Amino acid sequence: MAAVSLPVPDAETALPRQADIAAARRVLDYAGEALGALSRDLGESFSQAVDILLAVKGRVVVSGMGKSGHVGQKIAATLSSTGTPAQFVHPAEASHGDLGSLAAGDALLMLSNSGETAELSSLITHAKRFGIPLIGIASNPKSALLQASDVALVLPRAREACPIGLAPTTSTTMTLALGDALAVALMERKGFSADQYRELHPAGSLGRALIRVSDIMHQGEELPLVGPDARLRDVVITMTSNRHGFAGVAGIVDGKGSLIGIITDGDLRRHMAPDLLDRKAAEVMTAHPKTVAPNILAAEAVAHMNNGAPKVTSLFVVDRHNGVSRPVGFLTIHDCLRAGIR
Repeated sequence: MAAVSLPVPDAETALPRQADIAAARRVLDYAGEALGALSRDLGESFSQAVDILLAVKGRVVVSGMGKSGHVGQKIAATLSSTGTPAQFVHPAEASHGDLGSLAAGDALLMLSNSGETAELSSLITHAKRFGIPLIGIASNPKSALLQASDVALVLPRAREACPIGLAPTTSTTMTLALGDALAVALMERKGFSADQYRELHPAGSLGRALIRVSDIMHQGEELPLVGPDARLRDVVITMTSNRHGFAGVAGIVDGKGSLIGIITDGDLRRHMAPDLLDRKAAEVMTAHPKTVAPNILAAEAVAHMNNGAPKVTSLFVVDRHNGVSRPVGFLTIHDCLRAGIR
């Protein structure tokens, strides 16, 4: 594919380009100022909103019209992916049957910069009728939305960044950030863990990044283990009879069940002699092999395989307790590659 040739700026195009940069900086500067003001204004009402969301037995229903609606969809998705079941309900559809999405045990989170969006009225009325807690986010504390809210989160007055000062820009940035703040505060209140996050993101790079060694390791009868007094002829059988992708290695365990060494194809070649098959495993093994714990991320195990010398393509997984390093699993680079871990 041919490379795209970009025009070289000249005197005629320099001024418009400078104006582009100035406009971009204005948008970002306004947003930064507004977010700073929002941070400074946070108080007891924010914690009260977290209390309501934490107590929800059903779902958090998020609603907003226009650009606030688009922001609301993102907030609902963020809440759902971080352990707080949520869904977005379009306010214009609510009075045509979607009010059924809001029930006892839910909480309603409504977004509107002005707080006077007419389409929100049916949801507000429904929430009040059935005692459903309402959290409102708007910039006017005297607006219909915030006056009806059980908890009112007031956005600081801020300039929209568009040249006519009307298109939602700064205001939607604040609303989005405040939604993220609620989601993160909820995560911390709940003690939401990386393992729980992985359960909600089983596909894609997020899920793969949080796969642990214990999720993909071989275990039980699959482990190629022998004692230190085993003859090499028996060790070789153990090494070659495995059907799970890690032929060519055996772990040596002592009487306490602790892993004290491994034997690989390389060890056999280095000790090649007429009497090799009659020698004991302890005479040939490599002591103190690389190992990993079952609870670490599989990506860390891959890094452990690649770091230092020698680099290896497989690892025993050991559980260390009371001085015993008991082998509980076996992991190969191929297991990691099949799980999408590089």
